Amino acid sequence: MAEMEPTAQVPFEGSQGKVQDIASTELIERDHATVARAIYRYTDVAFDWGEGAYLYDFEGRKYLDFAAGIATMNVGHCHPAVVEAICDQARTLIHGASHVAYMRPYVDMMEALRAVAPGDLKKGKGILMNSGSEAVETGIKLARYVTNRSMIIAFMDGFHGRSMGALALTASNSAYRQRVAGLLAGVCHIPYPYCYRCPLKHESPQTCGLACLNLVEKMLQTVLPPDDLAGIIVEPIAGEGGYIVPPDGFIQGLREICDRCGALLITDEVQTALGRTGKMFAVEHWDVVPDVTCVAKPLGGGLPLGAMLARAELVDAWPPASQGSTFGGNPIACRAGLATLRIVQEEDLMAHAVELGDYIQSRFREAQKELPMIGDVRGKGLMVGIELVSPDGSPAGETIKRVIKEIAASGLVLTKCGISSLRIAPPLIITQEQASQGVDIIIEALRRNE
Repeated sequence: MAEMEPTAQVPFEGSQGKVQDIASTELIERDHATVARAIYRYTDVAFDWGEGAYLYDFEGRKYLDFAAGIATMNVGHCHPAVVEAICDQARTLIHGASHVAYMRPYVDMMEALRAVAPGDLKKGKGILMNSGSEAVETGIKLARYVTNRSMIIAFMDGFHGRSMGALALTASNSAYRQRVAGLLAGVCHIPYPYCYRCPLKHESPQTCGLACLNLVEKMLQTVLPPDDLAGIIVEPIAGEGGYIVPPDGFIQGLREICDRCGALLITDEVQTALGRTGKMFAVEHWDVVPDVTCVAKPLGGGLPLGAMLARAELVDAWPPASQGSTFGGNPIACRAGLATLRIVQEEDLMAHAVELGDYIQSRFREAQKELPMIGDVRGKGLMVGIELVSPDGSPAGETIKRVIKEIAASGLVLTKCGISSLRIAPPLIITQEQASQGVDIIIEALRRNE
């Protein structure tokens, strides 16, 4: 796809028949004048509307979306069934607050989530919140309360949110913690088995994963008494850290350690659940059932919705008023989420994610033969990471920022994860043709920067 030249014509009548009274450049200038610079922008694009796997700016330029709102829009933008559910609920009840009274969308959402959960969580109970960070903090609060223990083990390269409690667990980028004091105490971090760049310098994925498990064991022997361990929180696939897939045996090993210590295994599926990896929950790739799982991003179909689901006996031990949220489980967000979950199931999007994910990975592995910049290709389903490297093998941290902006100028939107990995997480509804077109744009950009 040729690089697109910006247009200066305003007002512009877009594809939806709306007459635009603002240009993308003007909106961006207004943003710079009023919005905190703390929000990092991967591209210089301003979106006006979206449909399916595409986004459009204020000049009507079309962008293929390989970001999906950061792995959120699993069924694409403005899916008719999701839009109808939102509109129908908006005409019925916009907000009631779960503390004030019972609401059917809240109950329907929890029942639907429980029905697709792994193992014993199908009989579990939970609570709805507004985001992944809140869902994670809810899971940690529950673990500490029901075990009457204080300590949590988390992992380097893991991301669990940016609020002060979730940030204490996050260890994917030291910049997130800069000049921040007063984080949640009682958190210990262990290296995640990032086998391409094993933190312990192992060359085999099997020994890398085993070594990281051994470090958990060593910590429990020397630093953290097992009787003080409330839980281990882990992303089944590390998201912000680089779309890192752990070796077989690692997640199972964590389950065994928790069982032995009487601690809870908490999985952060905020970025991985609802079909993204080809399974409803990523942990199912390893046949492991957690005690607690945290879900968000795609759960609300684009609206703010998070959930914590746990074994029923754990949640039942929590007394009334132990946790809550004014907006958590908002009726409109719940209806959007219910419609999204139905689409994922009825349109068999999990199998589709596996098929297209395998195709995308195969294309990049083929390109890797001629492009040394592609250091590693990894992922499951439509959660694919392409790690870019410098000639000396180090992460291409500065190059990737330039490449992503070039790719956006060519009509494709995507983001990065880790230091230098392209994060490919399109809507699960993308077609083979769209996947091929997106890969072509990326490979061409990489060739220009090789």
